[in-house]
Amino acid sequence: MEFFRIKKDIPIMRHALAFNIISLITFALAVFFLIVRGLNFSVEFTGGTLMEVHYTDSAPLAEIRAALEKGGYSDAPVQNFGSSQDVLIRLPLVPHDAATDPAAASAAPDAARQGELALKMLSATAATPPELRRVEFVGPQVGKDLAENGALALLFVVVGIMIYLAFRFEWRFSVSTIIANLHDVTIILGFFAFFQWEFSLSVLAAVLAVLGYSVNESVVVFDRVRETFRKTRGLTTAQVLDRAITGTMSRTVITHGSTQAVVLSMLIFGGETLHNFALALTIGICFGIYSSILVASPIVMWLGVSREQFIKPVKANDPNMTADGACV
Repeated sequence: MEFFRIKKDIPIMRHALAFNIISLITFALAVFFLIVRGLNFSVEFTGGTLMEVHYTDSAPLAEIRAALEKGGYSDAPVQNFGSSQDVLIRLPLVPHDAATDPAAASAAPDAARQGELALKMLSATAATPPELRRVEFVGPQVGKDLAENGALALLFVVVGIMIYLAFRFEWRFSVSTIIANLHDVTIILGFFAFFQWEFSLSVLAAVLAVLGYSVNESVVVFDRVRETFRKTRGLTTAQVLDRAITGTMSRTVITHGSTQAVVLSMLIFGGETLHNFALALTIGICFGIYSSILVASPIVMWLGVSREQFIKPVKANDPNMTADGACV
């Protein structure tokens, strides 16, 4: 299926250096903001209080967020839990007098008091006061473990992608794809650091999803590169890459256009719960397209990929070889 067909190859590799300079500047800015501003971690990572509240009618999420914001919890995530009447609220960790105690013995009682205070804030959000069904304290150690496990998951995904591409294609493709994927991940994190958007477990899941999504685009382009190398002669590596990218342009528009439409729908209509998840996916898909075409392809060209690496040499005494050296 083709949405359109481009008959003349687009000379993308002619501007490869300019595109990579732009990518390098963007990447450096993302790293700078990550170092200077850091990520705004959610309760899952920093620790805090988890509350499950039950309403007799559908829970007014907007009013709940407004009441909590008025009480000083501007970044408290609020979402339905199981049904429209049940709400899960995550309150950030509030310093207390015993915070200097290494054992933090009063952390759990503080969580209970924090839950009671928050429940009083919510009493005005409905005609019937809500019922507090559960309140739990999530310690910073739990958040530390989640952060470490998330980093390990990211590392395993990167290593797995590299091994897969090295076996399917060639090490040059593996290296260029990993560089492009790390470029995408770093830029997503840079956006969240610059704007101080909340970084939660759902955002981490979106980052991992973007890794797989970007790899898929790179595999499609590189598969066409390998096919073009085998079927055509007399073209330079830059011309082969231009032809491969031009040939997959229609597929890229169809695939990424439909995916981006779904993600934008989640971003606009998904509400507060899905906002940051959809935001990370939106940024990742846009830069995933960019990096697969304008970052990975120039890198693989500069690493020295050539036609000879995809053509098996024919033995001189091969009975299938014709007089002109072709193999039949």
